[in-house]
Amino acid sequence: MLVYLQMIETPQQQSAFEEIYLAYRALMFHVANNILQNDEDAEDAVHNAFIVIAENMEKIETPVCPKTRGYIVTIVESKAIDIYRKKNQHPHLPLCEEVVGIAVDPTACDGIARCFARLPVKDRHILLLKYRYGYTNRELAHLLQLSEANAIKRAQRAKEKLAQLCKEEGIR
Repeated sequence: MLVYLQMIETPQQQSAFEEIYLAYRALMFHVANNILQNDEDAEDAVHNAFIVIAENMEKIETPVCPKTRGYIVTIVESKAIDIYRKKNQHPHLPLCEEVVGIAVDPTACDGIARCFARLPVKDRHILLLKYRYGYTNRELAHLLQLSEANAIKRAQRAKEKLAQLCKEEGIR
């Protein structure tokens, strides 16, 4: 709590912050944990919320009242949702031009895997990102630095090439 108190200038606001901290920390943790379902992440959300509260102490008139409670719950919900969204994003790795896609030995596999291995590297790459890792068309476009329409078309063409190779192999 000392870290937060150092952010506050006046002794009156420091005293009010102490009241808020003691009165609402358990509620804040409960609200954050309901959203995140993880104790450590909930603690992070509560910490981030207390920083925002300390920075905005001038907006709080009465430390323990329904209005303050609503304000604090809104802040901690927002911080918990931010953490939730951040954790559920796809990892964004830089695209390395030297090693694009995966290297597959077509003789070591059978069926669809052999057809997939015969695809050009860029086609394997886009199909893996889209269908194995679940990237959306918008995310693919951003990751591959294409327009969204171009990303859709490349994925469509890659699927068509894979279907053609499967047809040649006698795979339906």
